[in-house]
Amino acid sequence: LPMLAHAQEIHESLRLIDKAKQQLQERGQAFNPDIQVGAMIEIPAAALMMPLFVKHFDYLSIGTNDLIQYTLAIDRADHAVAHLYDPLNPAVLNLIAGIIREANRANVPIAVCGEMAGDPALTKLLLAMGLTDFSMHFSQLLLVKREIMQADTRKLKMHIHELLAAYEPVEQGVLLNRLNSIH
Repeated sequence: LPMLAHAQEIHESLRLIDKAKQQLQERGQAFNPDIQVGAMIEIPAAALMMPLFVKHFDYLSIGTNDLIQYTLAIDRADHAVAHLYDPLNPAVLNLIAGIIREANRANVPIAVCGEMAGDPALTKLLLAMGLTDFSMHFSQLLLVKREIMQADTRKLKMHIHELLAAYEPVEQGVLLNRLNSIH
């Protein structure tokens, strides 16, 4: 379910899904009554309400393109400010790390989709945050898979806190390069 920002939206969406199941059952139509329901975490409000999301959904997916846009208040289509759209902005990285941490803590599967998931230069960063599920355009699969296969997540996780604490782009770049050199 996309773009959820309020508890009542979550409750109403789940109520409507239950109603649809009931209608299918009444019609005698075959369906999976145990179908899993997931939600997109693509706006800061959803990221800040992770305890509610992990309680009500079977799985989650971070929509990085929208999450970055709405976190930084940058319209990607507006060429005057598009250069400010930055997946490595410290606020974005800390928000994504927190989302992954909360989902992992609750044992709720979490994936990342969007441009970040398909960027091999960011694969080890996402692995270091605790991500294990990536969703991307098929053209990026081999490049990202190679990064995953070469990664030692235990080593990567030892360096993530330093990178998340960096607020200067130059320092971040150095730390990201160091992270990407770990095998």
